[in-house]
Amino acid sequence: MKKLVKYIGMDVHKAMTVIVVLDAAGQTLAQATIQTQAATILAFIRGLDGVLYITLEESTYSAWLYDLLSPHVAKVVVCDPRKNASYFKSGNKSDRIDAHKLADLLRSNMLNPVYHGNAGVRALKELARSYLALVEDVTRVMSRLKALYRGRGIACGGQRVYSALSRSPWLEQLREPGLRGRTELLYRQLDALTPLRREARKALLAESRRHPAAKSLRSIPGLGPVRVALLLALMQTPHRFRGKRQLWTYAGLAIVTWGSSEYCLVEGRIQRSKRSVLVRV
Repeated sequence: MKKLVKYIGMDVHKAMTVIVVLDAAGQTLAQATIQTQAATILAFIRGLDGVLYITLEESTYSAWLYDLLSPHVAKVVVCDPRKNASYFKSGNKSDRIDAHKLADLLRSNMLNPVYHGNAGVRALKELARSYLALVEDVTRVMSRLKALYRGRGIACGGQRVYSALSRSPWLEQLREPGLRGRTELLYRQLDALTPLRREARKALLAESRRHPAAKSLRSIPGLGPVRVALLLALMQTPHRFRGKRQLWTYAGLAIVTWGSSEYCLVEGRIQRSKRSVLVRV
């Protein structure tokens, strides 16, 4: 006997999760509001028979739920909420309506999935996120320091303004006590973040060397150890892409063309405009 296919939409929140189950015809088979806890969610899923397809939106909980649910259902689709925005803006909105719309989009095969398949690079991915966050934090503090000096007409080009050995002459140029105190706090923040960034970089490179693909990527001119580690962490595997064009686009290496008003009317006939198409790499 052929098993019934069921489409499950989950609207996940911090405390509660709303679940709607649809059949292949779009009829509602079940709906529930349960706690966002592993035991509660698995108990609900195990109570359903048939071939189960589940979808939820990419969020803080998506990686955890993907790993939790994948062994118990036929397929888990983590979808991109930005691609669903236009569909969710129309009509009334509630958690149950959102869960129903997600299940219906899954049934209609209209979702854009977010890749969650390769658990082997999970540690590298987390280290890459830590490193990138610390790089952004350090850059932000350095930009704020230079903005303070420039705001008082003090030229501060180069890197010497950040050096711990030459800070006293820089601070002496700030006459206002409040401004000087603010600058000292930023220097202390920079001193705390810089060793953390080095530590995160070291851990990232050490984890990257454990992956065989790192050696192959290092042979490509222009790719250093940090860039290779980030490529492995963020791209994970080239096999997730339909073809090389999609891979280059994801990596930011694709050529993007932009054109408008491509056709014009010449002596009553439609002709292609001679205006050149803009190309951006």
